[in-house]
Amino acid sequence: MTGPRPQGLRRFTGPRPPRPEHCELCGTPVPPDGHRHLVETEKRALVCACTACALLFDRPGTPTGRYRAVPDRYLSDPGHHLDDAAWELLRIPVGVAFLFRNAALGRLVALYPSPAGATESELDPDTWQSVLGAGRLAALLEPDVEALLLHHTPGRTTCHLVPIDLCYELVGRMRLLWRGFDGGAEARAALDTLFAHVEARAKVLAEAGPS
Repeated sequence: MTGPRPQGLRRFTGPRPPRPEHCELCGTPVPPDGHRHLVETEKRALVCACTACALLFDRPGTPTGRYRAVPDRYLSDPGHHLDDAAWELLRIPVGVAFLFRNAALGRLVALYPSPAGATESELDPDTWQSVLGAGRLAALLEPDVEALLLHHTPGRTTCHLVPIDLCYELVGRMRLLWRGFDGGAEARAALDTLFAHVEARAKVLAEAGPS
């Protein structure tokens, strides 16, 4: 017969509390949800930051060295339509992809979520440029910290400008939830929730007037 479990061992056998988040620059505790991110541009890595540290690098269009703050803007352009033929040119095996302008490479980089994580498209960058590069959203894209997020369903492809940390959050969710060949019902539900959030947040660009 076993007696009561010793109190001193309970902390090793019970569920562990979540590890607190900290600013990776100064060590200040930050809330798990809602804190800012920086992009470490050389490594293409996200870094958690407190508000004070993020403000040091929050200068759109201005070089800030090793880190750049991720903005919090969402945009859509109803005047830029991608039909099924344009989507087929991109040869993406799933219905989601995102592109960002890599400052070091001087070009667009395209990735899509997969069970293994973010997978880079092997398509010629000129094709991506021809399909998306002339759009107003691409012209507004801040290098390294914002992305064009594409979502394709039969007969419709949406394109939004979003913070790049949202795209990596999407990649992480898909890697966790993906089941079978097409991702499975849970992954599709997570996609629907995310894109509903994006469409609700997105500011619509005004239609271009006559030249």
